[in-house]
Amino acid sequence: MTTAPGQVPVAQQDPRHPLDPDPARATKARAVFALGLLGMLTGLFIGGVVPATVALQLARQARREAYTSGGFLTGGAWLRRGERMAWTGLVLVAVTVVIAVVIGVVRLAGAPFGHDYPTNMD
Repeated sequence: MTTAPGQVPVAQQDPRHPLDPDPARATKARAVFALGLLGMLTGLFIGGVVPATVALQLARQARREAYTSGGFLTGGAWLRRGERMAWTGLVLVAVTVVIAVVIGVVRLAGAPFGHDYPTNMD
């Protein structure tokens, strides 16, 4: 059924069963987003490991619950954004650790090795 030439046909939706629950946003989706944001913002300070890891675990649980709900739990966009930010936080932590290790190795290489005795001692 179309209303005018060139328009997209209107899809007929099946009537909902009266006992079906209303679609609702998963509460874990907001938590994943908030923890992912926190992990991304604190990723350079290495503290982002904990919230980013918790966000990824919650995202996994939320996806499983959304799948078993049959489409009545929404919030997939919030989950995707939260997961991306959590992975960004983990990458920032990894970059910070690599940079700290490189700086430590360079400083260790520049330091004298062994004891530095005075010139008048055998």
